[in-house]
Amino acid sequence: MSETNTDALEWVVQRGVGALAEKMGIEFTEFTVERSVARMPVEGNTQPAMLLHGGAFVVLGESLGSMAANLWAGPGRLAVGIEINATHTRSATEGWVTGVCTPIHLGRTLTTHEIAISDEAGRRCCTIRITNLIKDLRPSAA
Repeated sequence: MSETNTDALEWVVQRGVGALAEKMGIEFTEFTVERSVARMPVEGNTQPAMLLHGGAFVVLGESLGSMAANLWAGPGRLAVGIEINATHTRSATEGWVTGVCTPIHLGRTLTTHEIAISDEAGRRCCTIRITNLIKDLRPSAA
């Protein structure tokens, strides 16, 4: 699928990012098949020790990877996550974190993306890999 960043960002707006991503304050800033970027505030997404919750990193990564896989899948198809892993290498305690999603593999039925999440100083905090299965949507029953 060949989408411009503007067209693809409009697709995200029309589709929505989902209730959880909205509650967490995730904002998409760049969105193409080749590269997707979103950011999320640390405030409101912390664990009791006031560090960004590890699960929050994963929500940002899955939001980016799944949306990118669905853009690749195209109309009439749906990408669903089948595997995700995260390696946490640094804590974030304030400001925003930004995830940059790039494809590792874009196939007919599987996609794999890497999401590098960094703090405002550009230090990598988390690396996520997600694999999505692409399947055809079933026609609605009449």
